[in-house]
Amino acid sequence: MYNVTRVIDFCYGHRLLNYNGKCRYLHGHNGRVEIDLCSETLNALGMVYDFSDIKKIIQTWIDQTLDHKMILHKKDPILPSLNPEQEPYYLVDENPTAETIAKLICDYAVSQHLPVLEVRLWETPNAYAAFRPTLK
Repeated sequence: MYNVTRVIDFCYGHRLLNYNGKCRYLHGHNGRVEIDLCSETLNALGMVYDFSDIKKIIQTWIDQTLDHKMILHKKDPILPSLNPEQEPYYLVDENPTAETIAKLICDYAVSQHLPVLEVRLWETPNAYAAFRPTLK
């Protein structure tokens, strides 16, 4: 099995609802995504997937959707106070944990027909969450 990994850095903010710790407050992270693609064979150019194509697909989406945005639960009580034109945000159905964000990025990559093995979201230099899609 061949693997390639593309690393993408971005900034985001979030907070966790019903959490008894510092992450219950609005705060930000310099996140790092590692997206692993795999294949049993290589394409005509001898690649699993072109690194620049991974960047074009995933980094463009992250830059437009998540970068420098607050990632919040759709029922976060702060939402009425935010004006999306002044304070950009992205809403998710679950608590916006590193696990949830890793799955969100993975789901997008899979929707773009990338052969994803795993997505890791480094929330800090010392801690990451990973998500692997169900292989069909």
